[in-house]
Amino acid sequence: MTSTLEAPIVAVTVYPGQARITRRTTVALDAGEQRVAVGGLPLGLQRDSVRVNGRGDATVLGVDVGTQWHPRTPDAAVRELEERVTQLQDALKELQDNVSVEDGRIAVLTTLGRETGAKFAKALAKGKIEPDRIAGLTDSLATQMAETLGRKRELANQETRIKEELAAAERTLTVHRNQSPPDRLAVYVDLTVRTAGTVEIELSYVVNNAQWASTYDIRLADEVLALTWHAEITQSTGEDWPECELALSTARPADTAQIPELSPWYLDRLQPLPPAMPMRSRAGAAAESADFGAPGSVVAAAPMMQAAAAFVPPPPPVVEHGAAATTYKPTRQVAVPADGTAHRTTVAVIDLSADVDHITAPILGVEAFLRAKAVNSSEHTLRPGKASVFHESEFVGTTALDVWSPGEEVELNLGIDDRIRVERELVRRTAGKAVLGGTKRREAEYRIKIGNFGQRKTTVTVLDQIPVSRDDGIVIKDVSCKPEPRKRTDLGELTWEIALEPGRSAEVSVGFRVDVARGVEILGWRE
Repeated sequence: MTSTLEAPIVAVTVYPGQARITRRTTVALDAGEQRVAVGGLPLGLQRDSVRVNGRGDATVLGVDVGTQWHPRTPDAAVRELEERVTQLQDALKELQDNVSVEDGRIAVLTTLGRETGAKFAKALAKGKIEPDRIAGLTDSLATQMAETLGRKRELANQETRIKEELAAAERTLTVHRNQSPPDRLAVYVDLTVRTAGTVEIELSYVVNNAQWASTYDIRLADEVLALTWHAEITQSTGEDWPECELALSTARPADTAQIPELSPWYLDRLQPLPPAMPMRSRAGAAAESADFGAPGSVVAAAPMMQAAAAFVPPPPPVVEHGAAATTYKPTRQVAVPADGTAHRTTVAVIDLSADVDHITAPILGVEAFLRAKAVNSSEHTLRPGKASVFHESEFVGTTALDVWSPGEEVELNLGIDDRIRVERELVRRTAGKAVLGGTKRREAEYRIKIGNFGQRKTTVTVLDQIPVSRDDGIVIKDVSCKPEPRKRTDLGELTWEIALEPGRSAEVSVGFRVDVARGVEILGWRE
């Protein structure tokens, strides 16, 4: 006889693309061979990943996985939605019945008014009825008709609201049904109990359609960066995760773990294509392409999961820094339903000292960007993710973080700072011919102005460039820079570092001459 157990989820380890689920339950068993089943498991679990562990005087003989067929979903959320849809459908039918009743009342009042009016008109003409009596009856019919039409309008409004609510419930139900089909898997555990008593059973398995991604809040206050690392967890595995022991791992479990091996890289002579052969029948092609095998052979089923030799105590959950992966245990546990929505928890909060300055490339745009150079002084290797940037409590924009290892220095873009004003203008431009040889000559000079309108001293890195020739007929000469740049490359890149006190400004000028040989048309000139 098989005993069916309820084993709630007690721990979840989320990987970048999968998750390991741990369920645990306690059951009292008699001595001897027993079979217990843990059901309600998602259809998408990886059968080869199923493992059984626990505590007690027992030995596992075998583990198997089977399908449980359900006429209706065992998911409580889906059942609740189905009941809600049924209630709304019944309410809509009742409303439509009430509308039919009011339509009948309107028809009766209309007919009564028409027939009574004709009779009263004849009686009034013959003097057999008083006008006041006709007026009283007419007012009564009009009042009843107005009340009936009012009730019908209210019913129409109720019908609109119920239809909208029904449509929303049906959309939600469709999503849940797609994510959580009615059928489930069950794990059957055969074991030998040496002594009657309580046995704790722990079941773990891996599911797909689950992941976590890193997001960050970067808050700059004075010269300190407060970096808050968040994990956004999403899953559509078919089962909801309650608040439990939650761990986030950077490991990537694979269906088949195989070290890559190189095959020979061959080069061969290109051979002409052979003449086309007559088309074979589809049946003949299928027969030739079929795998060889004995008549009546079938594809082998997946092997039964290896059972543990005996129950051993499960290790306590810890945060591990392994050789190739790291596991984090968040400070706050979160429940993650299987609806594909993101749920956030905090992984770590890190205070980093930073050197803050500004950088601008006015040849591309006159914006000055606030930049921080910071070293990751924590033990964490920060994963790639989107970062929201704040100056004190003000949100200034977003940036992207790449992998940031411990001890590594990175430059962080902290957004545009309008307190640093930058202008770039063309102050001199000439064009003409040289006296000798017909060489064309162009001269240009640019002036860059930088002003610090903030309240703190800063260093502004200014990037500019001069053209670089890729033709012997085009020569760049007489390059002049004031002041001299701190760095100049062979590709024409110029870099200045200018210290600016609050309320002060500075200028940078760049000039050059381009000689173009006779008959050469210049390409790439810009002003």
